Amino acid sequence: MDATKNSLLIVDDDSSNLMALSHILSGYKIYTAKNGTSGIEKAEKYLPDLILLDILMPDINGYEVLAAIQKSDKTKHIPVIFISKLDNSDDEKKGLELGAADYISKPFDDMIVKLRVQLQIRIINQLRTIERLSTTDQLTEIPNRRAFDNRLSMEWGRALRENLPISIMMVDVDHFKSYNDTYGHQQGDIALQSIAKIITKTLKRSTDFTARWGGEEFVVLLPNTALDGSRDIGENIRINVERAVIPGAEGLSTKLTISIGLNSQTPARIHTPDNSLDKFISGADSALYTAKETGRNRVCCSNKG
Repeated sequence: MDATKNSLLIVDDDSSNLMALSHILSGYKIYTAKNGTSGIEKAEKYLPDLILLDILMPDINGYEVLAAIQKSDKTKHIPVIFISKLDNSDDEKKGLELGAADYISKPFDDMIVKLRVQLQIRIINQLRTIERLSTTDQLTEIPNRRAFDNRLSMEWGRALRENLPISIMMVDVDHFKSYNDTYGHQQGDIALQSIAKIITKTLKRSTDFTARWGGEEFVVLLPNTALDGSRDIGENIRINVERAVIPGAEGLSTKLTISIGLNSQTPARIHTPDNSLDKFISGADSALYTAKETGRNRVCCSNKG
C-alpha cells in the first residue's frame, strides 16, 4: 500500500462489516479492530487520519470509545464517523453532540460511505496544508519562527524532565546588507535559500532542527547535545557555508560567510532567572554579538555554556 495514502481505522465487531467497508474504501490505507478496546489501542498505535466507529459493540460501546479517544493527547484530534444500524435520529444527535464528525447508517450505501469519508479526508488534508504553510518560511522552505518556538518549547520540556543537555545556535549572514546592495535582492534571496540548504544538509540527526529566525538570521536547535558536540556542528556549518559557491544569474558566482552564537545548557528543575527559555536564547544572542564584534566568520560560545 502506498505510504502516502491517508489512513483509516475501522472499528466494528462484525467481520462482514469490516470486509465490506475495507472493500468500499480500498483506496485508503486500512486498519481494522473487532472491539472497542482494540480500537483504542490501534488508534494510539497507528494514529489514523480518520476513524469509522461502530456504536453497538460487546465490550465497550462506540460512545465510550469516542470518549477515550478524545481524552488522549495523541488521538484527540482524529475525527470519528459513527457507523450503526440504529435508525434513530436521537442516536445520530447523541453521536454528533459527543463530537463525532459524521454518521453513516447500516446497511451501507457504497457511494454515501465514499463521499462522507472523502469529505472528512479533504478537510483533514486542507487543515494540514494550512498548518504546514503557517509554519514554513516561504522563501527558504524551512520551518519559520513560529514552528521553531513550538519545537523549542517541546525540547526544553524534555531536557528538563530527563536532565538532558540542549544547545541553540543563532546564525547570522555576514555583511548581508552590502551583499544585497551589490548584487540585488533577488540574488540575496538565492543566497538565503542556499544557506538554508547547507545548514539543513549539515545537520545529521532527525531530532536536530533549523528554522529561519528572520531576515538574514537562522536558528538551530540541538537536543541532547552538550557544548563540545554543538561547537563541532557549528564549525561544520560555518565551514560548509564558507566553502560554498552561491550561484546567480548569467554565471554569477558569489561567496558568503556566517557568524554563529552558541549556547548550551542542561536545564535545572528549579526555575531561576538564569534557568529559563528567554535566558537560553539570549545567551546565544550574546555569543552571536561577540562573534560579529571579533571579526565574523566564527563560532562563539556563551560564557554560560
